Order: sequence, then C-alpha cells, then structure tokens
Amino acid sequence: MFQSFYGLSTDPFLKSTETKDHFKSQDFKEAMNRLEFLKNTKGFGLITGEPGVGKSFLLRYFLSSLNPNLYKSVYIPISTLTVMDFYRALCIGLGITPSHKKVGMFNQIQEAIYTYYHSKNITPVIIVDESQFLKNSVLDDLRLIFNFEMDSKDYAILILAGQTPFITQISRQPHEALRQRIVVNYYLKGITREETKQYIESRIKASGCHNPIFTDSAFEVLYSTTNGCIRTLNSLARLCLISGANEGLASIDNEIVFQAQRELNIIA
Repeated sequence: MFQSFYGLSTDPFLKSTETKDHFKSQDFKEAMNRLEFLKNTKGFGLITGEPGVGKSFLLRYFLSSLNPNLYKSVYIPISTLTVMDFYRALCIGLGITPSHKKVGMFNQIQEAIYTYYHSKNITPVIIVDESQFLKNSVLDDLRLIFNFEMDSKDYAILILAGQTPFITQISRQPHEALRQRIVVNYYLKGITREETKQYIESRIKASGCHNPIFTDSAFEVLYSTTNGCIRTLNSLARLCLISGANEGLASIDNEIVFQAQRELNIIA
C-alpha cells in the first residue's frame, strides 16, 4: 500500500537491494579500498563492526567484483563449527571431497590452494562470516592451514568478518601469531549523519520517486536513533513509510519517526 501511495515501484529498503544500486558511504569506500589492497597482496584480512553496519553486504559486493577466472570464492557463513566441521566446510568450498581424517583434509586443502594458485593462476578467496563465534581451536589451525613454504608465501586470501567482540578475542596472547599475519584490519562504523539523508533519498529515488518524502527533522531523528546502523535504518524508514501512507501524509516528519521508533521497540 505505501508503495503506490508514494509512487514507489519497489520497496526502497529491501534487504536484497542489488549491489549496483547500493549507496556507497565513505565507510564503505574505505573498507573496499582495504579489500582491494588485500586482493593485490593476499594474506589475512579482518573486517569488524557492530551488527547491521553492512559487513555482509560489503563482503557480498567484494565477491561480486572478483573476476571468476582469476579468483575462487569460498564463503563460510556458519562459524559455530568444530575443527573437523570447519575443515570439511573448507574442503567442500574448494571443490574437493573431504578425507575422513584431519591430517588428510589439511593436506587436501593445502594442495587445492597450491594447485589453484600455481596451475590455474587462480587465487582462492576464503571468507569466514560471523567469526566472533569461531572456537579458539579453529583460530589456532587457520594460520597452519595457510602456511606455505615455511610461512614465506601467501597463495590465498582469508577474510575474517565478525562483530566487535571478535576484536577482543583475537587480541588475546594465544592468538598473537595469527594476529601478526593480518594484513588489513578495518572497523566498519556505519553511515554518518549527513549520509543518512543521502542514503534514504538515494533509495527512494532508485525506487522511482523523485519527490521529497522525509523532512529534515525526520532525518535528524532517524540518524540519532539508528546511529549509523543501516539494517535498523532500513527497518525504521520502511515503517515510517507504512505509517505515513496509513495516515495519508505526503511528507514524514519527526513525529512519525518517533511513532515508528516505539513500534520497533528501539526506545521505550
């Protein structure tokens, strides 16, 4: 209903927004610059941030930018795994049938990465999402799996992406050797106050509406409530459109945003 009321062809704040239409904040650009650097140097990368600031979208965008003839992408979204399960997931991602024993899978993974890089001129890109749930035993094995030629060569890219607590976990002394291998370390902060307005207006425009819907007072409350969290901003802005359409309002002000806040239980 709200789409037809505001002349929108689609829901502007769908989770499945295509990468080509994505608003590129300064935070997003900085993170992509780091990932581009990692793509050229190879090795370990660390991407962290609070929930909803765009980590998964950043990774999805990065993977979509890779030439499949030059890069082999492996995405592991399940991080609550045992060591053996992690090895199996990595084997399957690399296109090999896992051995029944850990040492067998270890050799399979190393051989597959080596073959991709040297025989096929393809760099494996392994992304482990939600890394804050990784067991210490898995972290211990990561640096061993990617140790080639007595730790003198990098034949793959490993990106660990997780929420803020992962920073504390990986900063502990037992993980010093792993931490020293991190080439890129970027903390996503979300969008700024000014970018909140730009983001919402760009999403509405991409959905076919060129008329202003949100007032400046609404943008102010939207930012102060969500504090740069894109996921929460999407939910709140959508609910504002629903409420505004239900009340027959051509424009949405701060009062509508406050009402939507209460409905989402963002504030008491």
